[in-house]
Amino acid sequence: MAADPNENAPDAKYDEIADSKALPPVDFTTFVLSLATSALVSLGEVQGDEGEKPDMPLARQTIDTIAMLQEKTKGNLSGEEERLVNQVLFDLRMKFIERSSGAKK
Repeated sequence: MAADPNENAPDAKYDEIADSKALPPVDFTTFVLSLATSALVSLGEVQGDEGEKPDMPLARQTIDTIAMLQEKTKGNLSGEEERLVNQVLFDLRMKFIERSSGAKK
């Protein structure tokens, strides 16, 4: 069966559109920081949609996702990446505890 000449057309168009946007490349650091930002929005620490209330279960799930990444990547991260993950998890867990205890309204 002959290969479809348009088979890669969506990939090419996707790359063309993606390349036209001025966003940093996706690497481990930007991925972890993106997850951290999502957790902060869920905790109500960062402005999300207007009137949006903190979503503690979603924040916990996002923090747990970062912890899972930490476990799965153990021994494969640079020193800088490892420090980033450790610091992000510490900060998010502290904010989660603070928000859960009602210390911050």
